[in-house]
Amino acid sequence: MTWSTVDGVTVVTVTGEVDHHTSGALRQALTPADPDGGARTVADLSGVPFMDSSGINVLITAHQAHTGGGWLRLAGVRRPVLRTLEIVGLTPLLACYPSVRDALTG
Repeated sequence: MTWSTVDGVTVVTVTGEVDHHTSGALRQALTPADPDGGARTVADLSGVPFMDSSGINVLITAHQAHTGGGWLRLAGVRRPVLRTLEIVGLTPLLACYPSVRDALTG
């Protein structure tokens, strides 16, 4: 995982499978340091071919942690991961964009 900041937005680029072995690192990366500070985060999932339920739980927790006018947006979600998000009903809750650029301007 890598982090960068673009116009005050944290961009977390995730690569590889997200499962119970890697979900802890993802949780740490997507949890804002100040949850009441209006944190804005884009999770670039274009390099994630698979995500299990532990990754889904991380996304829910991270979404809930972005309060105070902040947000969590997903970018580049690949079809298998997007399908999982759709099945569990998260696509209305978590905004998905085709690219990081789209998520930043969304």
